[in-house]
Amino acid sequence: MSGRLYLFLLIAAAPAWPQVAPSASGGARASQMMTPPPVSVTGYPTAVGAEARSNYLRGEITENTAYINNMYAGSASSSIAETTVSVLPVIEFDSTVARQHFAATYSPGFTLYTPSSALNEVDNTAALDYSFRPTPHTAVNATDQFQDSSNPFGLANAQSSGISGSSEPTTPGATPPFAKRLTNSAAAEFTIQPGLNVMLGASGSSTTLHYPNPSQTTGLYDSSSSAGSGFYNCRISNIQYSGATYQYADMLEYPAGETSTTQTQTVMGYYTVYPSSKLSLSVSGGPQRYQTTQPPFPTSSAWGPSVSASTGWQGTRASLAASYSQSVTGGGGLLGAFHSRGANASLHWRMSRAWTAGANGAYSINKSVNPAVSAGTQNGHSVSGTITLGYSMGEHWSVTFDYDRLHESYSGIPAISANPDSNREAVSVAWQFLRPMGK
Repeated sequence: MSGRLYLFLLIAAAPAWPQVAPSASGGARASQMMTPPPVSVTGYPTAVGAEARSNYLRGEITENTAYINNMYAGSASSSIAETTVSVLPVIEFDSTVARQHFAATYSPGFTLYTPSSALNEVDNTAALDYSFRPTPHTAVNATDQFQDSSNPFGLANAQSSGISGSSEPTTPGATPPFAKRLTNSAAAEFTIQPGLNVMLGASGSSTTLHYPNPSQTTGLYDSSSSAGSGFYNCRISNIQYSGATYQYADMLEYPAGETSTTQTQTVMGYYTVYPSSKLSLSVSGGPQRYQTTQPPFPTSSAWGPSVSASTGWQGTRASLAASYSQSVTGGGGLLGAFHSRGANASLHWRMSRAWTAGANGAYSINKSVNPAVSAGTQNGHSVSGTITLGYSMGEHWSVTFDYDRLHESYSGIPAISANPDSNREAVSVAWQFLRPMGK
């Protein structure tokens, strides 16, 4: 696991301070400003009701059996039926005190494929959230997520880390099914409120993507990216915020013996309204300048728009989050810079004490910004979705049914075009324990 994952614990802090509306009646909460979703490094919360816990130790072990009815193994020209059996232990720790919060999750995974035993794998996923509020009007927030996996589905897929209200500089959507990949995404943010209705903030983020078996990922490339931003946040009223943000991002891709680079500079204005304590709506937009160098083509640069919109609703028994963005991005396994559009949505519903249901969906489309690149070389789009139904059998046991669908259309990327569609039906049986921790 990347050493940066642990370094983060020493240099930054921050939990996801809930993104809910300030008190409509003012008072103590009205003096402490929110960090609106367009400039927050944390995603929309999904836990509802009794699921929103703190100060606990949780352990779980899950057995997952799945059936994939249209998998293309290796260079096969026709699909085969594949069965997978996974064992996924999880350990999760949460500690909350007066001014700081720490949460950590780690899950190793073991997956066996039949009949394609060459795909058997060991997974590792980890996530950290740590925060500290030195004073009532300053806060430091940090997150880190690590994944070592080749499974694009289900419980082993740590990329399903929630929906963010901020624009991401990394190109979304291109995932080689059943190919090993290592990813690490880290972000940190500092905010200070120098006045009653004014907040200033700065943040930084870094991502890395590595494919350890290049033969499985023909047409895709290792990449890394870093970004820094600053923002000005103004409270118009108890339920309305507006402001502006500037972001600089640097994305690198590593084809054999070369380096492709993309830099973007983006200035955006944003507006967020909290119609109620459970609902937020955000929009942002502004000009973006990009410059890309992709050997052997000459450097090109231009201006374009960057826009995004997001919403989050968290009720007593259900939560919903959705986002849309359009901007120039780089990295993410693709080579060069792309005009990217993407949408994400997530629904979680606790139907009763025993039953839960959920759905997730994502869509992205990418088109190269470089006219010198042959049309369609890496242009493409992807659509994915998951539907889940869970039943709790008492304090320790639960069963979950889920259906996953992944479709990717990238004719110029052999690692994806050889396996463009995957459907999976799965059932999981889990045993867990939960121990409260002292405050």
